[in-house]
Amino acid sequence: EVQLVESGGGLVRPGGSLRLSCATSGFTFDDYAVGWFRQAPGKDHKEVLCISSRDGITKYAHSVTGRFIMSRDNAKKTMYLQMNSLEPEDTAIYYCAADRKNPGRVDPGYYDYNDMDYWSKGTLVTVSS
Repeated sequence: EVQLVESGGGLVRPGGSLRLSCATSGFTFDDYAVGWFRQAPGKDHKEVLCISSRDGITKYAHSVTGRFIMSRDNAKKTMYLQMNSLEPEDTAIYYCAADRKNPGRVDPGYYDYNDMDYWSKGTLVTVSS
C-alpha cells in the first residue's frame, strides 16, 4: 500500500518558520520526482511550490523562492519542506506528492497536482498573529 504521511503543520506567526515532513512507503522513492503543493482557502487550484528530481535537483516556484527549502532523504524515503519568513498568504493546506513519469524533470511549471502518481492527505498551515 502506498502511503505519504505528512507531519509538522500548524499555527505560526508571520515571519516565523515551520518544517514539514512527508514520510513515504509502498513505492521506490528514489525512482520518483517528488514535490510540494498547496491549496489556499477558497481556491480550487493546488499550486506547485517545488519539485525535486530523483537526482536531488530542486527548483522552486517564484512565490516561495528564497523562503522555502525542499530536501529529500532517499534512505529514509522522506521529503521535507523548510518554510521561512512565513506570511499570512502562505496559509493553505500543504500536500506532498510523487511522480515517476519524468523523474528527472524539475520545472515546477511542468507539474500539475492532478497528474502526480501519489499524493498525501494534506496538512494545514496557518500563518496568523
